[in-house]
Amino acid sequence: MKRKQILFSILLLFSVVATQAARVDTIMVKSPSMNKEVQVVYVLPDKALGEKAEACPVVYLLHGYGGNARTWIGIKPELPKIADEKGIIFVCPDGKNSWYWDSPKNPAYRYETFVASELVNYTDKNYSTIPEKKGRAITGLSMGGHGALWLAIRHKDVFGAGGSTSGGVDIRPFSKNWEMSKQLGEYEADSALWDQHTVITQIDKITDGDLALIIDCGEKDFFLEVNKALHKALLEKNISHDFITRPGAHNGQYWNNSIDYQILFFDKFFRK
Repeated sequence: MKRKQILFSILLLFSVVATQAARVDTIMVKSPSMNKEVQVVYVLPDKALGEKAEACPVVYLLHGYGGNARTWIGIKPELPKIADEKGIIFVCPDGKNSWYWDSPKNPAYRYETFVASELVNYTDKNYSTIPEKKGRAITGLSMGGHGALWLAIRHKDVFGAGGSTSGGVDIRPFSKNWEMSKQLGEYEADSALWDQHTVITQIDKITDGDLALIIDCGEKDFFLEVNKALHKALLEKNISHDFITRPGAHNGQYWNNSIDYQILFFDKFFRK
């Protein structure tokens, strides 16, 4: 009899563990502004699922140049486990090589509108979220770091927290790189337009307390100096933020580590 009870207890334990697991969905989300569907990966904690789903905060994760909706789940395979542990929904859209702008040159690229409006609305409508800025954060790597801060600053009514890891936070020193001219035109022809589309020139749109901000970059990263310049500009405007440099380069090994600290930062923000 005792043996049967032990066996039953083990089976019950496995049953409970099996039901408590994050779900990874790959969804096509319609973008009315671009008249197309965009692939989005959702990592959904167990507590956000089922009939007794609880409202969970959301972290939007943006990929870098050459990436796609599955970039973050590839860099950080532990995301489903983290989602369950923290009770956070992760949303990873395919931003192409858009730099997350509404391109002034290419009307087919309206990724600012898509992420900050259409995707947020879709997510709140279809998943168990906290549909307020206190329950939303956005971050990303490289191009996505630029995109996350660009969107957070310009849509501080939507996002309560923003981050960047290895972000291209000032694009102007890199005007010949990563297809940015496809979205903005050539730098030499219209430098004023480039000035208007880089993160570091946007910080006059926020004051201290508007956003919880975290910015990090590796000491061997080619974006290190522009990140230091952004840090300095934020200090000059007395805007509170976390700024971290640590050993590392512009690669997956660095981002696999850095995202842990950003998630801790956002989790603390959500729990305020």
